[in-house]
Amino acid sequence: MISFTCDYNEGAHPAILERLVATNLCQEPGYGADRFSQSAQKLIREAVGCPDAQVFLLTGGTQTNSTVIATMLRDYQGVVAATTGHIAVHEAGAVEYTGHKVLTIPQHRGKMKADELKAYLEGYYADGSHEHMVFPGLVYISFPTEYGTLYSKKELSDIHAVCHEYSLPLFVDGARLGYGLMSPACDITLQDLARLCEVFTIGGTKVGALCGEAVVFPSGKAPEHFFTMIKQHGALLAKGRLTGIQFETLFTDGLYLKIAGDAIDLAMQMKEMFVKKGYELFLDSPTNQQFIILPPEAAKALEGKVAYEVWEHLADGRTVVRFATSWATTPEQVAQLSALLP
Repeated sequence: MISFTCDYNEGAHPAILERLVATNLCQEPGYGADRFSQSAQKLIREAVGCPDAQVFLLTGGTQTNSTVIATMLRDYQGVVAATTGHIAVHEAGAVEYTGHKVLTIPQHRGKMKADELKAYLEGYYADGSHEHMVFPGLVYISFPTEYGTLYSKKELSDIHAVCHEYSLPLFVDGARLGYGLMSPACDITLQDLARLCEVFTIGGTKVGALCGEAVVFPSGKAPEHFFTMIKQHGALLAKGRLTGIQFETLFTDGLYLKIAGDAIDLAMQMKEMFVKKGYELFLDSPTNQQFIILPPEAAKALEGKVAYEVWEHLADGRTVVRFATSWATTPEQVAQLSALLP
């Protein structure tokens, strides 16, 4: 059985495991004060081109999203996201659990549009009863989106401009950031991203690490006492060296982007294979997540041999499934999938 269900089926990149073993008996202070975490933060600042950036290393995606959002909002505020946004559909109400509502607006292949965001905000403040409603206090998007799609530099710039007009911070969830940046369709860099939002994350869990996400405040304006609130939200490791070593390794010699690029190359090969075999793409994803309308005969051929994720059922009865490559996917696995598909 081979699995394309997600991009975190495997453990960690061998270079990370080797580094963890090699440093295992080094005695270091906890809670991110270790030299590995300090080095990782320095490397990330250099990579994003922001020497004054504040960088924090947290445990996982859900803890990171809920912590960032809760600490950036006032009690009466909510966060605006697309209806398909990860925080709206796949985090078990973690944001709402902190007392903040997710305010959804329409999605277009996973993305929100700047003009619709502006229309929502205009409508909110034009409502004479808006004082009785949840105030929008933050805008959330992910890069890539839940559907593997990407915002162009113009789209991101337009959204950020709307946010600036209404004095709303823009938060970019980069759980799969490496796969977005290395897509042939991507026209932004890590440095561009740092200019076009107030806070973003660099995902480790899905891009080669055992666990961990880096939170970056490019201008160095993290919420007051953010470190304390990370601990309050259960997202701080006592042995901070674990996340520190992993991100230090990923951001040494370009490893993070290299392994993400390998996953993208195989995803593009996979997409080409599906098209050549006559399978219909649900949408044209330029990243490591590929969405296919899978006929029953193909599902039967893969049963017990290849795992994938059932994504949604269409109104006409057809099924959309997702095949995801990762940093650990091999050409042999893609070839095996091709050989099994009718």
